[in-house]
Amino acid sequence: MAESRVRPIIVKKIKKAAHGHHGGAWKIAYADFVTAMMSFFLLMWLLGASSDAQLEGIAEYFKTPLKVALMGGNMVGTSDALIKGGGKDLTKKQGQVKPVDGPKGKQKVVDIKDVKEALKKEETAKLEELKKKIEKAIEDSPTLSKFKNQLLLDITSDGLRVQIVDEKNRPMFNSSKAELQPYAKQILQELGQMFNGVTNKISLSGHTDATPYPNGEKSYSNWELSADRANASRRELVAGGMDETKLLRVVGLSSASLFDKENPLNPTNRRISIIIMNKQAEENVLKDAAAINVPSSADASEAIKALQ
Repeated sequence: MAESRVRPIIVKKIKKAAHGHHGGAWKIAYADFVTAMMSFFLLMWLLGASSDAQLEGIAEYFKTPLKVALMGGNMVGTSDALIKGGGKDLTKKQGQVKPVDGPKGKQKVVDIKDVKEALKKEETAKLEELKKKIEKAIEDSPTLSKFKNQLLLDITSDGLRVQIVDEKNRPMFNSSKAELQPYAKQILQELGQMFNGVTNKISLSGHTDATPYPNGEKSYSNWELSADRANASRRELVAGGMDETKLLRVVGLSSASLFDKENPLNPTNRRISIIIMNKQAEENVLKDAAAINVPSSADASEAIKALQ
């Protein structure tokens, strides 16, 4: 009886299946996701860089792919291929056109020298027209017409020059003085009114003949006299109504630039020269002024040493 009650021992063996270390399947899914996102952003970039004509061509392709295929795969819409890197205007609806040789496709090259030369000719023509207007104004003016022989007008490389010269029996200034005669004041005041209507800057210079100034070597000379006469003339131009800011330079040149080089003592060498400057002359004067105002490195070093 005791032996019949003993139960047999049963051993169960369970086999566990491996799960690939819990990481194999998700990598494939992630790689597919990254590839899809990269393709999407590439597509967005291409669409953003496309012109309206190219977008219309792409839309037409997806509407009727068979028609586009029969007409030619490279002919998408009205524009060229999507990425060619050419063309300046991506919004053009007629597509980009490649420049070709010949009268129609040849691009015109602008030469800076030619442009400057054209502007110079245009400015010279305007000064010639101004010269005629001033000559007519002199003829019509009761004051200036009496002294037209002493008013000389010509075109120089710096612009339109108006010179007031002495006559033998009619000097502008008292002898060896910077005091203007009454008639010379009238001339300058009349000219001041005319010049105020001109946009150009003005240069003014005083000149003497070659006669040495008394005791000029010790103190006062023709250099100081010509400068004082130039400033006296400047004051009368301003008194006549000319804006003082139009004056860019006032200098005295003594007898360094003679009107009559054959006869240095000729009274015509004593004169006031007024130049209505062209743009090039204005730029040259401003450059010279800037060069004078900017000290050299040696001068700057000496100034620093003096301050220390």
